[in-house]
Amino acid sequence: SYQEPLGAALVAVALILSLVTALILSIFFWFQNTPMVKANNRGLSYLLLCTLILCFFCTLTFVGLPTELTCMIRQPAFGLVFTVSVSCILAKTITVVIAFMAVNPRNHLRKWVGPKIPNFIVVFCSLVQLVICTCWISSHPPFPENNTRSEIGKIIIECNDGLPILFYCMLGYMGFLAIISFIVAFLARTLPGSFNEAKFITFSMLVFVSVWLSFIPAYLSTQGKYMVAVEIFAILSSGAGLLFLIFLPKCYIILLRPDINTKEHIVGKITTRK
Repeated sequence: SYQEPLGAALVAVALILSLVTALILSIFFWFQNTPMVKANNRGLSYLLLCTLILCFFCTLTFVGLPTELTCMIRQPAFGLVFTVSVSCILAKTITVVIAFMAVNPRNHLRKWVGPKIPNFIVVFCSLVQLVICTCWISSHPPFPENNTRSEIGKIIIECNDGLPILFYCMLGYMGFLAIISFIVAFLARTLPGSFNEAKFITFSMLVFVSVWLSFIPAYLSTQGKYMVAVEIFAILSSGAGLLFLIFLPKCYIILLRPDINTKEHIVGKITTRK
């Protein structure tokens, strides 16, 4: 509950991370015409930051007295929003690879440079998760129930996920996208310095995958409010990993190193590395 120290602390962390994400979004919007923002696909960056804000806000539905509405929307909403975030990262990574490969005028990938491929990746990957969540809600929607099994002499009001296998399908698909993003980013980590976003994506997806791999045994071994706390912690920590590892290096250059936030510097890196 919001009155308990654990619930209050998790809510405070979620709100702080949301404010930090909104601040980074405002920085990117304010400096949208600088080379650093342009070179890293600012449209996907805006979308990723907005979905991260929604991810942090999703944790608020896990705190407090469960109702039919919060039980029904909290897991699908979290899964769908996080899937959009991971799809944006996958699209950004593939965009980096295509942009580097298309430097050669004779490369056939030049025709794929532009917003079409990343937009298609984000929409397609998100639609698959939307289908999974829609099937879950329409067939076996989560609902509040009185749990008398966890603790003797206590009634715990909690959300029943309906059909647990659909929850793990949602989580598994999200993990599948994260692993694909990690593999692509890992293979692209040795690209020239101006395209080094793949390095930060590699670290962020490593953190993301590690958090959710450790989440499953922890989730299955806990009960009651601690099960909810484990999931909130996993959402906040993985979202914070994506936020800080991908965007803090860019904010550092934008705010503190404007001397290297120039087109000439980026072009110079490409030239020297070639």
